[in-house]
This record gives sequence, C-alpha cells and structure tokens, in this order.
Amino acid sequence: MVYVLILAGGRGTRLYPLSRTSNPKQFLKLMNNKSFLRNTVDRIKSIAKKENIYVVTNKDYLEKVYNELPDLSKENIFSEPENKETATCIGLSAAKFLKKDNDAIMVVLPSDHYIENEKVFIDTLKQAIEVAERKRGLITIGVKPTRAETGYGYIEMGERVNGEIATYKVERFLEKPNLEVAKDLLLKGTYLWNSGMFVWRADVYLREMQKYLPKMYKSMMRIYKSLETEEEYQIIKEEYEVISGISVDFGIMQKTRKGYVIKCEFAWDDIGTFESLKRFSKYFRGNNISGKAFMEQSENCSVFGNGRLVIGFGIKDLIIVDSEDVVLIMDKNKDQEIKHLVNKIKNEEEMKKYL
Repeated sequence: MVYVLILAGGRGTRLYPLSRTSNPKQFLKLMNNKSFLRNTVDRIKSIAKKENIYVVTNKDYLEKVYNELPDLSKENIFSEPENKETATCIGLSAAKFLKKDNDAIMVVLPSDHYIENEKVFIDTLKQAIEVAERKRGLITIGVKPTRAETGYGYIEMGERVNGEIATYKVERFLEKPNLEVAKDLLLKGTYLWNSGMFVWRADVYLREMQKYLPKMYKSMMRIYKSLETEEEYQIIKEEYEVISGISVDFGIMQKTRKGYVIKCEFAWDDIGTFESLKRFSKYFRGNNISGKAFMEQSENCSVFGNGRLVIGFGIKDLIIVDSEDVVLIMDKNKDQEIKHLVNKIKNEEEMKKYL
C-alpha cells in the first residue's frame, strides 16, 4: 500500500526573519493564503487515502501541525525527540510503516515546495511508485535546470529505463556546487536538480540503510521492535541520543546503486531562499517587491514588505525584509548564507528573542 510522508520538522532559517523558530517556513502563508504544509497535503490526496497521509515533525511543532491539519488523525503525525536530519526521520517513518505493512511504499515529500500542473505531478509520482515496486529501487524526482543554481544538489542521468515519463538510472549525485561548476552542469544537459522528493519501498530503504549507515540501521531495528509497546517513546528517545544525524542524500543516495531519477515535466520551485521567493512577487521598476514598497532610482532589489511602507532610494542589489520586530537588509549575493548569520545571532544572548 502507498503511504505519503511529508517532512515538516525544519526550521527554515534561510527565510529568516519571515521564518522564525516559533513559526518556521512550512507554516507560512506566502502563496495562496494557505501554508506550504496545507498545500502539500491538499495536492497529494489523489495518491493516498487520508488515513495513509503522514507528517513527521519536531516535537516542538506538534501542536502547530495538529492545528494546521485538523483533518488528519493525530496518530498520523510522527514526532522526533530532536532533529537528526532526513535519513533519520525517514528511517523512523519507514520502520513505522513496515510495522503496519510489509509491502509499504513511501512517497516522501518536503513540505515547502511550489508545484504547478498537479495532474502531471500526480502522474509522475504514480510512475515512481510503479518503478519502486518493479525495480525495487530508490526513486527521486529530478527537475530540468533553468539556471546555474548553487542552492540545489544535482543528479546525473545515466541509462534510460522503460517508462512513459523519462526515467533514468542515477549515474551520480552531486551536492550543491559552486557557481562555476553549476554553469558547467547546466551546459552539459545531463544533470537534473535534486528536488528532494523520493519514492521507495520501506524495506528497500532500510536495507540500503543497513548497507551504508549500519549504526543508524541498528538503532532503527531497536525502535522497530519497540513499536506499539509501552517502551516505544523511551526507546526512540534513547536511540535519537546516540544517532549521528545525516541527510538522506549524503547518507544513502550518493552511495546507493539502486538509484533512479524521473525527469519531471511539471513546474517546480523550492521556496527555500529569498531569491526563489522573489519569483512570486511583483516586478516594479527593475525590482521585485511584495507588500508595501516604493522604489526610486533603484535596481535589482528584492523587497518583502509588511505593514509599513518600505522605500528604496538610490540602492542596488539588495534584499530588504520587513518582518514584525526585525528588518533584514543584505547583499543579494549573501542569500545562501543566512543560515550562518542566524547561527551567529544565536550566540548573542540579548538577540535570541528575535529568532
């Protein structure tokens, strides 16, 4: 049976100060007056029955997820005692699905994507499910690059396999490149962006974990044995204390020989930075603006206004974000570095209240 797993435990620090510790990116309503999380659940309903749609999140966000998704049973919201990266939260969920169903197929989706042409999106996932069952592989959805992007990982397409939608063996995964490498990858035409969407059987995923992350696998098997017992919560907590967190890309996808990629034909965007968010704002006199803003003798700026009027006069190549009690003004080229900035703010005791 097919189970959808939505990843909703991240902090979304690259969209700070719009995204805060208390209200991270997945709960923001930036597109159609619905949160990213709500949109993700709504677009997936034709793939799986409501009782087979699950969310995994940090324990700090449980109540927010309950409030955002009142139509899902609370039993369908998995919580982690702490954030130990995607390989871990997917592994925990795979163990839980496998306990319910020996033939469980997982559709793993981030909670912060923008997708157009949902019919093609659903058709792509259906093919991924079919390939996951037939090939017993780890399938990811790849996006044709439209620019030299340094914020995404890349997948090199290998041999094509049968499928109505173009499907390939994965030749290799590349993590986020620098600009020069990204330009080369764009020119080669054999690379796709890694969308972070995956489809696989739960048992296949755990077997690959056993091969490439044996210590984590051992923890997951101890958790698996404790599921549906009185010890479940305590065992999960104990194992999370010893697990070394790692992303699914680094931990498994870059190593596996069972990787496949389906080249998507739907419009996709990962709203992970202000550079990506600007693509959904209004173009005004050579600048991108949302909210209340007025620009004069200014160019190539992105302004995200709030209640106050933001005026730009004689400025260039800046990102300006007005968010409640914080105003961010930065060089556009620092867009990928906000996470480091937030970490520095954390070290200043009097600044922590602004996170």
